[in-house]
Amino acid sequence: MSDTDRPHGLLLIDKPVGWTSHDVVARVRRLAGTRRVGHAGTLDPMASGVLVLGLGKATKLLTFLVGCDKDYVAIVRLGEVRSTDDAEGQLLAYHDPRGVTEDAVAAAVAELTGDIEQVPSTVSAIKVAGERAYARARKGEAVVLPPRPVTVSRFTVGPLRQAQSAQGQLVCDLDIEVTVSSGTYVRALARDLGQILGVGGHLTALRRTRVGGYGIRACHPLPELEPRDPSDNGSRAELPLLPLAAAARAALPVRELTEAEARALSFGQSIAIGTERADAVAAFAPDGTLVAVLDESGARPRTRVVFAPAGS
Repeated sequence: MSDTDRPHGLLLIDKPVGWTSHDVVARVRRLAGTRRVGHAGTLDPMASGVLVLGLGKATKLLTFLVGCDKDYVAIVRLGEVRSTDDAEGQLLAYHDPRGVTEDAVAAAVAELTGDIEQVPSTVSAIKVAGERAYARARKGEAVVLPPRPVTVSRFTVGPLRQAQSAQGQLVCDLDIEVTVSSGTYVRALARDLGQILGVGGHLTALRRTRVGGYGIRACHPLPELEPRDPSDNGSRAELPLLPLAAAARAALPVRELTEAEARALSFGQSIAIGTERADAVAAFAPDGTLVAVLDESGARPRTRVVFAPAGS
């Protein structure tokens, strides 16, 4: 297959519960007939929602999307401590949550809002001495991860409601909505909320509703992408791809180039600094073609990636 025939663009998927991000990538590779598929940030199997995939030349954009802020809706269960900070983990402890008040929840949420230091979950994908933390945890090893700075710019909660756990004990569930920076673990927010309240906590449901400029309403369920004729195994699916230019405009600051600037960048030459002063700026030719992503945070712009026309 020539480069012209290969699909290029972003594919916005509403990931179903029970699928890994790798499962979704593998399915889209089959549907698109290409191996060149990547994603901009994993979702756990228990989570659903926005999963941004890049196909072909759009995989070059994924680096800039991983760092975007994200929106989530989730359910936190108070009263239980679990080994993975979510419902799939082993129950480690139970604490009666009947003494928790909504005022106490509001005070705890305030502690977890803004610029905070967060200790990632022990089952995160962070590497410890070259091995993923979750792999070490599954082998029974003690995993100690250092805190790291994250930003929780929005943390809203609904009313407390009583429920019954699988063990028949009283627990309290809490609907939350958060806007967080890249690298923030919502399961760790659930864990820390429970710790501050003194009763423990974990996630029972998680849904990502936005990644940067891409919201859940623009996403496609996987079954919708399957070929209409299941017997037709030889043809590629017609995927609803967001073209490179539109994808970059939705996610990054934009610089409109002159013809001379666009030509210079295409040949690896430098141009004058622009006005955006950001470390990832989408630069467009006068005809609307995405030429490059620039780092304009310094004294002179630095080219981070150049996008040649798909047919070149």
